[in-house]
Amino acid sequence: MSQTELEMSGPSVSRHNRNIKRRRWGGMRQRWKMLGLFEIDQQHEFYSLTCMMKEGLCAAIQNTIDNPLPDELSEDDYNLEVTQIHKDFRMETYAGPVFASLRGSLGMTEKEYQQSLSSEGSYLQFISNSKSKADFFLTNDKRFFLKTQSKREVRFLLSNLRIYMEHLEKYPHSLLVKFLGIHRIKIAHQKMKYFIVMQSVFYPDDRITARYDLKGCEVSRWTDPAPEGSHMIVVLKDLNFEGQIINLDQQRLWLLRQVEIDTAFLQTLNVLDYSLLLAHHPLHQDELSQSLSFATLIMRTKKSVNATSSPTHVATATVPGAVAEDDSTLLSSELYCATSQGQATKMHCCDEGTDNGSYAGENIKQPSGTGEESADLQVFQAQNRRLLPNFKNPLHVIDGPEQRYFIGIIDIFTVYGFRKRLEHLWKRLRHPRQTFSTGWKWGSCRGADCWTLISKGD
Repeated sequence: MSQTELEMSGPSVSRHNRNIKRRRWGGMRQRWKMLGLFEIDQQHEFYSLTCMMKEGLCAAIQNTIDNPLPDELSEDDYNLEVTQIHKDFRMETYAGPVFASLRGSLGMTEKEYQQSLSSEGSYLQFISNSKSKADFFLTNDKRFFLKTQSKREVRFLLSNLRIYMEHLEKYPHSLLVKFLGIHRIKIAHQKMKYFIVMQSVFYPDDRITARYDLKGCEVSRWTDPAPEGSHMIVVLKDLNFEGQIINLDQQRLWLLRQVEIDTAFLQTLNVLDYSLLLAHHPLHQDELSQSLSFATLIMRTKKSVNATSSPTHVATATVPGAVAEDDSTLLSSELYCATSQGQATKMHCCDEGTDNGSYAGENIKQPSGTGEESADLQVFQAQNRRLLPNFKNPLHVIDGPEQRYFIGIIDIFTVYGFRKRLEHLWKRLRHPRQTFSTGWKWGSCRGADCWTLISKGD
């Protein structure tokens, strides 16, 4: 073997190949900069990482399948860390039983969760216009988001995981993003990465025509739209949304109330700079009809008002999820609320005269039932439930008169600490009389203005 051949063998060849791949990927990234979403194939810089993530997640979920959950979560479940060793990496899973319990409460089985996260189809990368340095991945079916997080952000979520779960138990139809797993992956000779798994707010997205990330502020809140006729996926911002409204008609009050509830919860955590994710697409002609079959009405009502459901008690039924097809039992009071106006959509927040958007509309009479049924209705009101759509991802889908909306609250890791106070002061000096995200909390300084985006439908 010649000296030149010796010099090109071993580690030097590996470095050379990596450099070529990085240069090639750099050019591809420039070409796809505005595309937003594309497949992570073998030429992609994250191909090896995502393959390991899929392998590690498959094993982590299998561990949950093989070890049945307790009837009730304990403090040990919240503090549990499980390490699994693989050939080229190791993966830690945090609070596995807690997130498995939440997944079950959302109506998904561990097998389908495992299949989605570890299927043969490649992950997709989403290039965000966010200032965050995080990497965003989507499962091939676009059902789940995976996002790299800092150690500080992961610690913050784990330290507040119990009260997050309690909030979802208290308000099962919450718009907060649903965290489904926290993991750490360590690959030899590389820096360890923390990442979280979340339910995608924009699922299914095949008909979505516009996407927005709204913070209720003005500074740096414009994104150049995709060229007309383009298939590029661009998430627009507040200034792009100016002049538009969210027309929910009868569900308007419910949305206002739920956003107030969720943002008040975030304020107790001293969190700010979160976003309201919004997307929409027109309803098909057959979806515009308000008529429902009796069987569909029962199914939707049953999954919406199951008062015994809980994300922290494994033995109970799902929060909004699937209802067994043979489970046709339904409280007479529930069905009465769903049909008393002749329209199922009036079951919840249908009366403009109420202040809580719940069942107690002036035009909906309380049925004379048993004390147990009356207690159930009080629970439904207190939990601010609505009639969920017979649709995938029902917690984040709300149908208006003409549009279907996808709505969720994300980015809930930013705490208003010393650093953010300095940033807020600097922006106040630089942008007087303008609003910006470091000083904005929904429900406080800009909340009232944001509500004007939600049309009364008159």
